Amino acid sequence: MSPAFITLEGIDGSGKSTQAALLAAALEHAGASVCHLREPGGTTISENIRALLLDPDNTKMGTTCELLLYEAARAQLVHEVIAPALAAGKTVICDRFYDSTTAYQAFAGGLDRDRVRLANELAVDGVHPTLTLVFDLPVEAAAHRAAGRGAADRMEAKGIAYQRRVAEGFHALAAEEPARVRLVDASGTPSEVHARALAIVREAVSL
Repeated sequence: MSPAFITLEGIDGSGKSTQAALLAAALEHAGASVCHLREPGGTTISENIRALLLDPDNTKMGTTCELLLYEAARAQLVHEVIAPALAAGKTVICDRFYDSTTAYQAFAGGLDRDRVRLANELAVDGVHPTLTLVFDLPVEAAAHRAAGRGAADRMEAKGIAYQRRVAEGFHALAAEEPARVRLVDASGTPSEVHARALAIVREAVSL
């Protein structure tokens, strides 16, 4: 397949991390050289920032601080891993990217979308996803799944109303950029969801 940059998005508990691993394995089986990453994270610096962002003890963290930390982690990941991988002809699969920032910090957190867009552009330095899959699941069902994973991190602990605004943000992005941002029905078994996601990837990316 031609090198591609595919990002996976969704509210907490939507199953996107499981789907990222399944998609990476499927594309490797198809002969692609795959770089599988998560956000925030993927480098030593970015993982350290992730720990700050998700620590449930950091209750005083404001949304602007949140935004800038996410962008710092993203900038390092793009610089250190994503841009070099794409330049080397690899396909990059990333569990979250800048659409999460728009959905969480702008739509749910209330920050100005233009400011968030500019911050995203600064962090990615011209590196944009080829395709974005948004795993779409009712907020209550996603919350039930997330609860089964144990103690909530700082973002998960923001509650159902917050997650509902995040979901609305992802739907708005899919409506605004339908060629890139595609909704995937995340109900059913992991294998059923994977089949839906893979069909969209096969349609959108040369395999």
